Amino acid sequence: MQSTELIWMDGSLVPWAEANVHVLSHGLHYGTGAFEGIRAYETARGPAVFRLTDHMARLIRSCKAIGLPIDWSLDDLVKAGKEILAVNGLMSGYIRPIVFYGTGSIGLNPAGARLHTVIATWEWGAYLGEEGLRDGIRIATSSWRRIDNRSMMPNAKATGPYINSVIAKQEALRAGYDEALMLNGDGQVAEGSGENLFLVRGGVVYTPPVAAGVLDGITRDSVVTLLTDDGFVVSEATLSRTDVYYADEAFFTGTAAEVTPIREVDDRPIGEGRPGPVTRRAQELFMGTVTGDLDTHPEWLEHI
Repeated sequence: MQSTELIWMDGSLVPWAEANVHVLSHGLHYGTGAFEGIRAYETARGPAVFRLTDHMARLIRSCKAIGLPIDWSLDDLVKAGKEILAVNGLMSGYIRPIVFYGTGSIGLNPAGARLHTVIATWEWGAYLGEEGLRDGIRIATSSWRRIDNRSMMPNAKATGPYINSVIAKQEALRAGYDEALMLNGDGQVAEGSGENLFLVRGGVVYTPPVAAGVLDGITRDSVVTLLTDDGFVVSEATLSRTDVYYADEAFFTGTAAEVTPIREVDDRPIGEGRPGPVTRRAQELFMGTVTGDLDTHPEWLEHI
């Protein structure tokens, strides 16, 4: 991670090196926080944040779901997200808002702990590598199941539950793969450790429903819309592990991952073992939209 000059903390701009929290912060000990991942892209009109308002609205929903009484309005958060990108002089980059409990309580009950809201930004390239975007990645089904609604709220971007994704990701990397594929508690396909999954078979595009325990991803929604607008049939469907093996194409979507092809699952090639035409079209549509090179859904670009 390459540091920038300033971080927005509770309404103030603080130098990067001074943006610290206490070691007894409740969020550090118990994972009582919510966060977002947002990207800004360089366009012909200058930097633009992709679906910034939608991301900040989801942050507020996540806080509501886990009981964090966020102090800032949607307009406040959108304004702050634009401000921190601008003051750091970034033409493109990653924006990380996070809301969490600080000091004031160290028991499970966070009553009395101060709530903090922080927004940082930095430059960030391809999450799964430029080679992965070009040639596709190798993934493996994790031995760890995705958290589900019987134990937590998988559709809320809460900080603590992401240890589930961390251990799945580490397991995959140790085994020599690029990413993990996670099944839900019923053994059906959910998502990657931090990405939504799409499969293509017989020209139809499939993705697991939110009810399968996946995050209702903003990039996921964008790709569904773009492919549908382009004439593809996109269907939410409960998917089995075998469905993944039988797929003609597969790809991940996410703010960090963007649209990343999958060339192999559990040592089995997907299709011909290289990115297929639907995946390439999804990449073209998505990247053309976020950079403003295509006039598709310009309302998604929030210019600085």
